[in-house]
Amino acid sequence: MKEISVAEFFEKNKHILGYSNPAKSLVTCVKEAVDNSLDACEEAGILPDVFVRIVRVDKSVYRIIVEDNGPGIDKIYIPNVFGKLLYGSRFHSIKQTRGQQGLGISSAVLYAQLTTGKPATVVSKTPKQKAWKMKIAINTKKNEPEILSEEEIVWHRPHGTRIELEIVGSYVRERKQSVYEYIRQTSIVNPHARITFVEPDGKVHEFERVSNEMPKIPKEIKPHPHGIELGTLIAMLKSTKASNLKRFLKEEFVRVGDKTADEILKRSGFSGRENPRSLNRDQAERILKAFGEVQLLPPPTDCLSPIGSDLIVKSLMKEFKPEFVYAVTRRPKVYSGHPFLVEVGIAYGGNIKSDRVEVMRFANKIPLLYQQGGCALTKAVASVNWKSYGLQQSKNELPNAPVVVLVHLASTNIPYVSESKEAVASIPEIVEEVRLALQEVGRRLKDYLDRKQKLQRKRKKEDALAKLISLLAEKVCEVLEREPLNAEIVVARIMGKVYFERSFENGRVLLRVVNYSKARRRFRIYEMCDGSVNGDGEVVNSSPYSTIFWDLELRPDEEVIIEYECGRVINPKPVVEGLEEDIVSGAEVRRSSP
Repeated sequence: MKEISVAEFFEKNKHILGYSNPAKSLVTCVKEAVDNSLDACEEAGILPDVFVRIVRVDKSVYRIIVEDNGPGIDKIYIPNVFGKLLYGSRFHSIKQTRGQQGLGISSAVLYAQLTTGKPATVVSKTPKQKAWKMKIAINTKKNEPEILSEEEIVWHRPHGTRIELEIVGSYVRERKQSVYEYIRQTSIVNPHARITFVEPDGKVHEFERVSNEMPKIPKEIKPHPHGIELGTLIAMLKSTKASNLKRFLKEEFVRVGDKTADEILKRSGFSGRENPRSLNRDQAERILKAFGEVQLLPPPTDCLSPIGSDLIVKSLMKEFKPEFVYAVTRRPKVYSGHPFLVEVGIAYGGNIKSDRVEVMRFANKIPLLYQQGGCALTKAVASVNWKSYGLQQSKNELPNAPVVVLVHLASTNIPYVSESKEAVASIPEIVEEVRLALQEVGRRLKDYLDRKQKLQRKRKKEDALAKLISLLAEKVCEVLEREPLNAEIVVARIMGKVYFERSFENGRVLLRVVNYSKARRRFRIYEMCDGSVNGDGEVVNSSPYSTIFWDLELRPDEEVIIEYECGRVINPKPVVEGLEEDIVSGAEVRRSSP
């Protein structure tokens, strides 16, 4: 019998951590480095600016460079962070984080060492220290870092960290499990981050942030009694510094006050004055049983950091430019004492051309690119009856429609099916929350599709009516020897629309607006012009173009004429915001996010 270190174990079982083939290994290395960068920036309150570059060194050898503007790492901690597995600050921390086990970036360093024999090159600088450059390898026998070289250097960043790894890998671009796809999806669920990605062929992708607001920093909480197992409770009893059992219950657990502690002690048959470190297994089991019998408030949810429905909508709009988008953030729930919440976004149409629904899965803001079929989040999407929401679907299959569904699970303990963190296990409470969120966005999509179909039917009628009225008007005007009528305004009056008409007179632009509907209408009109604009509206100059807009409120049958001067009108029709498309005639409607 011989003891092996954790590094030796993963050296022989690297597939457990996601290094099962060259293409996947490349994605995993980038993922671990980027996740580290985002976590470091957020914890320091810094808007992340992450640079990722992949350089092809040889036929199957790639150099990965990931650089960030985070707080940097103190020199004495650099070797252990990058050169020791299971070294981290989050394993015992109960709050939402991307990584917990301390396996991430050090496993990438180990993979590089195994496949190319080359160490990791790390540069890091804190605001109070100079930059240090180190070459680090892992002693797999001892699971300890080996510093092969170190030097103080001048670095262009005021603070941050850079890591370079050379690995055996395979770079693929046109597939869902690729580095590009990982970074694209990461930018969607981290709307506060800017990520620059340079591909091996030199092509640069800029994923700009859509928000300058930092996400809420989750707070660490203590364990909840309903999520504790017997072995964990015994270990807590042995290591506590509490002077008696009642203080142990109050100080080591969340949601346990004087009254609750007294009830737990009563049900378990203790006075509360006992020394917790002296309790045996049977006594600990009595306490655990009492935990299950006592009603407790759920754990606090400030340990979670959701993306937020508004930012999900903004990210989906930026990435896909859909015709419809909606998102929901559910209220936090609990499974086995672990707080969690579910967020779902849905985007339909527009630039989404695929006929099959694309499911984007995320856990604590990390994209899950692999094992889609074995993930509870995918199964939850397939289990919803999408036919009732207007989409085509075979039983228990993903629907067929130009739709993107985003599912984000945030929790203090993501129940992954393996250490490679590629799929979520089927926890009933989580699956049910995902289904409820999907049904909520599905109802909104159904409302939109119903309105769209209604509008299409209405337009067909309007088109037929317009043709008929146009023919009638032409014949009537012929008979009466009058000027031809504008059929569009007649249709607008009959159908109860807000009518817009643009004309030009003596170098001025005239906008005629008539409210033929039966309700008071408030809206904004935009005109985009080449060069300067002169008018009584508000002007926004952005050379070489200018935009002028007016806020109007019209009663039924009220008419207004707006005049302004400009070099050339760019937009074919006036652009209106604040009105439904089905009541507008003669103008383009600017879509606003639901």
